[in-house]
Amino acid sequence: MQCELCGAVVRGAPKKVQIEGAVLQVCEKCARLGVEIAPPRPVATRRRAQTGARPKAAARPQQHRGRDVFDMMVGEIVEDFGDRIKKARLEKNWTQKDLANEIKEREILIKKIEKGDLIPEDDVRVKIEKALGIKLLDVSDDDLKSRGPAHVSTTVGDIIKIKRE
Repeated sequence: MQCELCGAVVRGAPKKVQIEGAVLQVCEKCARLGVEIAPPRPVATRRRAQTGARPKAAARPQQHRGRDVFDMMVGEIVEDFGDRIKKARLEKNWTQKDLANEIKEREILIKKIEKGDLIPEDDVRVKIEKALGIKLLDVSDDDLKSRGPAHVSTTVGDIIKIKRE
């Protein structure tokens, strides 16, 4: 078998790794370039022999998401998001608990976000922005233009077609 990344002959069993969202069977050398996907665990036959119980049905493998979360994000979160949240919260005379109740999240989450220990996920960020009337994303003009409905970008497939023609 050949490595799906470099084309070298794979000696022994190939490694199954995920690189940039693609699952490939690669050689030892290329395996360090991605995250190795562990094979499913074999059912423990020793336990069945001792208890006489039948093994549980194997769990279905999780399906991989087609796109990365960062592909869908418009702009970047500002560096001082914790300070902005705290300042806006204090302007409304709210405690961290009040904000947590308003957005229906846990108080510890608000504390960690304000300290800067945790970057808020998109859904939480949107709720905080709405509740406090602030913006936490730094959106550049380029990002706004590239997200328009008329924007079309060149893909690798387009380049291959161009070279063949």
